[in-house]
Formats: sequence, structure tokens, C-alpha cells
Amino acid sequence: MTRPISRIRHLIGNFSGEENGNLSLESALIIPMLVWSVTLTYTYFDGFVESTANLKAAYTVSDLISRESENEITDTYAESMYSIYNRMVRDNSTLKMRLSVIQYFAEDVDAGTEERYNVEWSTACGFDGTWTNDNLDPLIEKLPAMANADSMIIVETTKPYVPILDTDWLDRDHTFENFIFTRPRFVPIVKGDVSAQFC
Repeated sequence: MTRPISRIRHLIGNFSGEENGNLSLESALIIPMLVWSVTLTYTYFDGFVESTANLKAAYTVSDLISRESENEITDTYAESMYSIYNRMVRDNSTLKMRLSVIQYFAEDVDAGTEERYNVEWSTACGFDGTWTNDNLDPLIEKLPAMANADSMIIVETTKPYVPILDTDWLDRDHTFENFIFTRPRFVPIVKGDVSAQFC
């Protein structure tokens, strides 16, 4: 009985001491993990690059609108902003954009008026609707403090992220959402003559 056990021990000892084929075995174990980690890292890096590009594009649109003076924002102008945004980011998914101008009026005890926000104009492409004086409450919560009779340009964008590499281990339902607010630079309020949906 001891002879078969000693023979097995001898075979296991010889097998563990041999170094033939170690590189092939290590490669078979390490290369899939290496490919997975490089792919995942590159995809995450690409996602952050795309997120930054989306944010910069939204700020650019907001800044361009804030520089308008006497000219009214039209559907054609809004379409050009939509086009600029798409050119600044990778155009591989559908962009939604909503442009709005909100004016704030502080409470006036002497005149007997309450604090209120007024939607000067709002237009969208891809969003279900625009902002009106009736549905403004969710938007007001996101706005900074404003002076009496001050106005704010609101640029909202959403764009789904499509990973550059088709990997099964990443969530595909991520969307870049931007909410940018800017004050007009040269006029008290940027006027607009726009449709509810400009596209």
C-alpha cells in the first residue's frame, strides 16, 4: 500500500519541479485579464473624455446665446446651436436640447406682488416638452439666487453615451446630462421668437 502512495508522491514531486510550459500556462491565465483591464480602462477614459466634450459644448452654446443683443433667437438659430453641439462631440447618439430664458421678479411688499419666475421663451428638440409658467417648479430648484428683474439663459442637454468598444461588462444606459445657466452679457434679457420644438 505504501508503494503506490510513494510512487504518486514521486510523480507529483517531479511534476511540480518541472518548468516546461510555464510561459504558456501563465500567458493563458494572464492575457485575458490583461486584455480585459486595458479595454475597460480605455473605455472608461473615453467616457470621461466624451463627458468633458459634452459639458464644454453645452457651455459654448450657452455662451453664444448670452452674447446676443438686439436679435431675437429663432428656430434657425436654435438649429444652428444644435448643429454646433453635435460637431463638438462624437455624433454617435441622439442629442436632446432645450433652450430657455427665465426672468425673476422679487417680492414687492409696497406693490403687493409676490416673488415669481417668468418664462420668457423656451424651445426644445427631443425633450417631451418645454418650460412654461405652469411647470416651472422643478427648474426653479436648480437655479441660483437671482436679483430682481434679472434673467437667466438655461441650456439643457442629454446625450446617451455609446462606448467606443463594444464590451459586455459595461452599463449601456449611461446618459450625459448637462444643465447650464448663464446671464445675458449685453442686454437685460435675450428675446426669442421660437417654436415649442425647433427641430
